Amino acid sequence: MEIERDEGFFLGSMSLNYGVTIVFFLIPVVLMYLVGWLSGMAASIVAGAGALGVPILFYRASRSWWLANYFVFLPHQLPANQRELSEGEDANT
Repeated sequence: MEIERDEGFFLGSMSLNYGVTIVFFLIPVVLMYLVGWLSGMAASIVAGAGALGVPILFYRASRSWWLANYFVFLPHQLPANQRELSEGEDANT
């Protein structure tokens, strides 16, 4: 079974990926620079490499977390939870 939503559905996973990269990678690099553990050049190189590498490595996990959250909060959208509609009944109820 292929689970795909409408166009733009996974923009939320991109936001999740961006937030995780900022909070768990780039902020610690900036803090290491401010404390003096990294030079400015080293911090720039590490931050640049991480800003490109972390989202690529975290891509599949962020998509699956986004999809899992969607179905936790909207379980009636799962194909297994859908039922036959009677005449005149709306699918959005």
